[in-house]
Amino acid sequence: MKGTEFSELTAFMAVAEDRSFRRAAERLGLSPSALSHTIKSLEERLGARLLNRTTRSVAPTQAGQEVFNRLRPAIADMEAAVRDVGAYQVQPRGVVRINLPRVAARLVITPILANFCRQYPGVRLDLVIDDSITDVVAEGFDAGIRSGELVQQDMVAVRLTPDLRMAVVGSPAYFAGHPLPQTPLDIRDHDCITYRWSETGALFRWHFDGPEGSMDVSVTSSVTANDTDLLLAAALQGVGLAFLPESFIAGHINRGELVHVLQTWCQPFAGFYLYYPNKPHMPAALRVFIDYVKLPILPLVDGR
Repeated sequence: MKGTEFSELTAFMAVAEDRSFRRAAERLGLSPSALSHTIKSLEERLGARLLNRTTRSVAPTQAGQEVFNRLRPAIADMEAAVRDVGAYQVQPRGVVRINLPRVAARLVITPILANFCRQYPGVRLDLVIDDSITDVVAEGFDAGIRSGELVQQDMVAVRLTPDLRMAVVGSPAYFAGHPLPQTPLDIRDHDCITYRWSETGALFRWHFDGPEGSMDVSVTSSVTANDTDLLLAAALQGVGLAFLPESFIAGHINRGELVHVLQTWCQPFAGFYLYYPNKPHMPAALRVFIDYVKLPILPLVDGR
């Protein structure tokens, strides 16, 4: 394969992955016009249209999707081979891509970020905040951070935090006009602020374990969102009750900005773990990140 042909295929893969000429051009270090010309040359050489373009979107054609599906494993293997060279570097350097939810970013990454960057200036962290359940291998991440209950068994998992616990909270202003719930079933009479998974559209379960056993409560959602910061902001403003990780909002509870209810009904569950595929020749940059973030097990911090 000629160098120009490989460059054309690499350019096509970038556009197909990003669904954007602009983002792909930035990633490849090209101008959008140069990238568009490269894709046009590839399509002319193959005699097939690979991408459907509109003013708002870019998506592979049927032929383009077939090319993408067949090339992706080969490209991933080549990229992995290049990344693995970093395992032999004396000074770790390169990009470490981590997929993690917003709560984990606040509790796990924020406390260590500045010190890590000072200690390893050659390592660049690409942190992608993603509250959905993403396949980190398929999406090209080096590792992910999730609750231990969500980590696949074929992954290497490193514990980062103690167990977590959910909390039902509302602002003092909200409870000035609403009674404190005594059991989870009382929540059905309250306005609630609920997390909605962006990929499936499903609402996050309000699950409880207590003296009367386990139960899921169907709540009346006055606000739904796929962002925990927005849910927290709505709760602080008195919109309704929120169901959030206790450690994420501990500072607001301690300062009296949120009232914590139904505590005996919220039992601990597995804390956050860093997880990654078990592959030989781990890049040095990923290794130092893993070693840095796992020791010691990070204490939970408040939600300020």
